[in-house]
Amino acid sequence: MGVSLDGIVAIPRGDGSVPVMETEWGLPPEDPELTKLKLAWVWEAGAHVMGRVTYEGMSAYWPSSSHAYAAPMNEIPKIVFSNTLDRADWGETQIVRGDVADEIAKLKREPGKDLLAHGGATFVQSLARNDLIDEYRLITHPVAVGAGLPLFKDLPAPLRLELVDTTAFDSASVRVYRSR
Repeated sequence: MGVSLDGIVAIPRGDGSVPVMETEWGLPPEDPELTKLKLAWVWEAGAHVMGRVTYEGMSAYWPSSSHAYAAPMNEIPKIVFSNTLDRADWGETQIVRGDVADEIAKLKREPGKDLLAHGGATFVQSLARNDLIDEYRLITHPVAVGAGLPLFKDLPAPLRLELVDTTAFDSASVRVYRSR
């Protein structure tokens, strides 16, 4: 997940609508080696997990995209958490209703590859608050945005993580943390 130096993952638009993500922060082009790493991460996923708002944005974009990420985004199953979404027509997509913590815990017990959470910010905050994330792959961009939606919010207790990898690129740094 992309994050600013000050821990922000999205900035609400002036009208309060869908947040501006890091791709709109006026950053320099992404380093090709970082793109290669992120693409490998996406291909490793057994399923893409996301909230409704992220699903709606991605399902409108990826099916017709020629970007390198389009193939894994379209081919790998999606699981969207929503109590309001009526239908999901983007490839193999399952709508899951109910308590996020209970449902993610069930999915994690199933055999297969790891789940890759895409967000949005509120969805990921909920996962973090319930200690449901085993590994954080944070792409820290060299920008401080000053305000917006933080990665971590309303945690019931300090979240203890172990730094297991760090890599610097020209356009960002990647830090991988695991839950303790």
